[in-house]
Amino acid sequence: MGILQVFTLLGALGMFLYGMNLMSSGLQKAAGERLRGFLSAMTSNPLKGVLTGMGITAVIQSSSATTVMVVSFVNAGLLTLVQAIGVIMGANIGTTITAWMVAFLGFKADISILAIPLMLFGFLFSNSKKDQRKNIGELIVGFCLLFLGLSFMKESVPDLRQTPEVLEFVSTWSAHGFGSVLLFLLFGTILTLVLQSSSATMAITLIMLSMGWIPFGMACAMVLGENIGTTITANIAASIGNTQAKRAAMSHTIFNVFGVLWALILFNPFLRLVGVVTEKLFGLPNPAAEGFSVSGPTSPEGTAALYGLSMLHTLFNMTNTLILVW
Repeated sequence: MGILQVFTLLGALGMFLYGMNLMSSGLQKAAGERLRGFLSAMTSNPLKGVLTGMGITAVIQSSSATTVMVVSFVNAGLLTLVQAIGVIMGANIGTTITAWMVAFLGFKADISILAIPLMLFGFLFSNSKKDQRKNIGELIVGFCLLFLGLSFMKESVPDLRQTPEVLEFVSTWSAHGFGSVLLFLLFGTILTLVLQSSSATMAITLIMLSMGWIPFGMACAMVLGENIGTTITANIAASIGNTQAKRAAMSHTIFNVFGVLWALILFNPFLRLVGVVTEKLFGLPNPAAEGFSVSGPTSPEGTAALYGLSMLHTLFNMTNTLILVW
């Protein structure tokens, strides 16, 4: 892997992150005060809070943005701690939409083909004198950059099957049983802390899995780590807030760490459940089956692995919410 390829990969990652931020920012501006009013009105009980958090995060494509918004509302006294926790739980479910979007569009439909023509509309809208059109233009440009970045990342990642020595080195990381699970969990956590985006880390994990770099179980461990790493943003935002804001941010950490603990205790049964659900729902090979290997993102095994990882992310957050929402 040459120096140019490394910088291309890093640049593509930067484009993905910038696109994600731009799309989220454009959506928040376009929704504006209506989003804030909706959030305040729809949190009268925990179930409504969960559904609200899920809906807002699915729309703005950033659980970090939702949790930071919630923490600021708690700090301003617009939401109680109980209301905030419900919304944060919902945000964790809502963020799984990003993984499905990347798995469906980024790997299957290759939406990057449409990204360049769409850029024209984004540019035209962003030059409008009306603020609403400018915000929509920002959203379109962000959407295009996100999928262009993902496409460049896929192209710049080397195929390890052509370099057996490197593949063997990576394989040794996943040959230590439960120790490897903890290692990849830590890797997922640190990567999310550094990138400040669980969506970006999820995209990297999907690419690594689809290229056959890591087995399905290790990719799942990385996703669990990402759920811990993503809590840092809200804690940074709450560090200058009042006690209730700090408690709201800490509840996000406790919620995700608790979830990861039960998922680690039941790791193998949970993986088998994810595999069976993916197999039955999509009619694909079971990604958690013995001897399963990925031969490329477009193969049935590759599709099964991508959908399986997205399914794990969704089932994990939904189960965790159902356990703790009461």
